[in-house]
Amino acid sequence: MLKNHAYNLLMAILIVLPLKALSAQQSYTIDPIHTRVIFRVMHADFSPSIGTVSQPTGMIWFDEKNLSNSRVVVEIPIIRLDMGDKQWTEKVTSSLLKIDKFPIATFTSTSVRVVSENLLEVDGELSVAGKSAAITFITTINANKRHPLTLKKTLGMQAFGNISRKALGIDAWPSVIGDRVHLDLAIEATLSPHQQASKEP
Repeated sequence: MLKNHAYNLLMAILIVLPLKALSAQQSYTIDPIHTRVIFRVMHADFSPSIGTVSQPTGMIWFDEKNLSNSRVVVEIPIIRLDMGDKQWTEKVTSSLLKIDKFPIATFTSTSVRVVSENLLEVDGELSVAGKSAAITFITTINANKRHPLTLKKTLGMQAFGNISRKALGIDAWPSVIGDRVHLDLAIEATLSPHQQASKEP
């Protein structure tokens, strides 16, 4: 009888602990206006070719007390890619990125490692043009506070990472386009409305 009671108590604790961990996460909605993806890749060994993608969307589940419990999902609208020239943009998006079939790229985190109180290593899967590959983003937390204009709690971050385009199955034009792609992300996200309300007195 005592053994059964102890077992039931242990199972209850094991069930409650993950729920408590989950409840510590606060959900933030990524602000597409102040979030941008920038990438650069070498062009025929001469100079980096630079592209930007505006208006990403997604969610960040942020745990201030246990940063490693945080996670993120980002959708990147490749159809909004800008290479600085209309013809060059169309060539990249149609021939390499196949936006007719895959207009959206996604990043989904799989783990978060804490380096310091404002520096994280965020591992995850980047999916582009129907293929996925692992990537790690070195992420700096700039601020998590009330925005001076919107008065909403806002999370600000910046991140960078590198990935092989061949790992994503994008291997055309190897003599003209380098393999290593460097990614920079600027991110702002706003605390979800129901959680904003729960913080108000």
